[in-house]
Amino acid sequence: MAGIYIHIPFCKQACHYCDFHFSTSIKRKPEMISAFADEIILRKNEITDIIETIYFGGGTPSLLSTGEIQFLIDTIYQNYNVIENPEITLEANPDDLSKNQIIELSKTPINRLSIGVQSFFDDDLKMMNRAHTASESLDSLSVANHYFENITVDLIYGIQNMSADKWRENLQKVFDLGINHISSYALTVEPKTALASFIKKGKYPPLDEKLAAEHFDILVEETIKNGFVHYEISNFGKPNFLSKHNTSYWKGVSYYGFGPSAHSFDGRSRSWNVANNSKYIKAINQKKLPSEREVLSKNDRFNEYIMTGLRTIWGVDLLKIEEEFDAAFVKYLQKTSQKYLDQDLLAIENNLLITTPKGKFLADGIAAELFVIND
Repeated sequence: MAGIYIHIPFCKQACHYCDFHFSTSIKRKPEMISAFADEIILRKNEITDIIETIYFGGGTPSLLSTGEIQFLIDTIYQNYNVIENPEITLEANPDDLSKNQIIELSKTPINRLSIGVQSFFDDDLKMMNRAHTASESLDSLSVANHYFENITVDLIYGIQNMSADKWRENLQKVFDLGINHISSYALTVEPKTALASFIKKGKYPPLDEKLAAEHFDILVEETIKNGFVHYEISNFGKPNFLSKHNTSYWKGVSYYGFGPSAHSFDGRSRSWNVANNSKYIKAINQKKLPSEREVLSKNDRFNEYIMTGLRTIWGVDLLKIEEEFDAAFVKYLQKTSQKYLDQDLLAIENNLLITTPKGKFLADGIAAELFVIND
């Protein structure tokens, strides 16, 4: 099984914290849609896996018309072996989801909406330079609930001046709406973003890791209390509503990315398309794949498994490491993880190395300390 990801590189405006590849001009959208379809066709002989999930990410995929979405889905079906009922996700912004648009989307094969709310408070949205308002979020979610059972909401925590009570209010609105999945991330400062510039110039206070940790603890506490499974550091779902597509990333399942800046992974190698709309379109029009590829060393694959495994409830399988790598890697991992086991940040249960509740917020940092550095 494998997943397909399509990167839609267009947004109405640039969020202050975002470093993803996108353009605020949609003049070349028709050319881009055509190029997506051509890339899908060009790579049909490369991809022999059965397709289980399709994910429209970005950027802002909800800027596509339902006709454009249907065209791309049809192209995938015509060229790949897709299971009978795949999970098909569309990322969307609340301001794009009018009642008519939601109804039209419900008539397409899209069966999962990922709605980028980020916060239900207008002051937070203004600080992030989001295009929507809090009322638009509530309206779109209320309508979407009537047409889609599988909805996930994105929320951002660790925002300066956001009190614990305000963060709890954000979460409570999701619970009250009956949403079955939450993806929630700490506000981070990425290089070359507006937020990085604001902090450097003193226009915005530096981020507070203690505040983010406090918000994360509240997030875990409240989601569990409301029946969610905390199955990956940033993802919380009701039973039967865990993201199949994102879970494939964390479990090392193959995925194939289409569009500028999109990445692919087949278990042994990783490739990525050029992060430039014009260069992408030009190459595809010439029937060339605008991508680079690297073959992962054994150490790279080990490190990737540690990084993804420790983020999830499935952990790192020591028997799998011995089978896919060798016993020396198991011994190395047991040695380097001991101090975190002693600190109750990691635990070993049924041959699985997992992060404890105390260690979850620190999972990425812990994983980096367990990497094999030299080949």
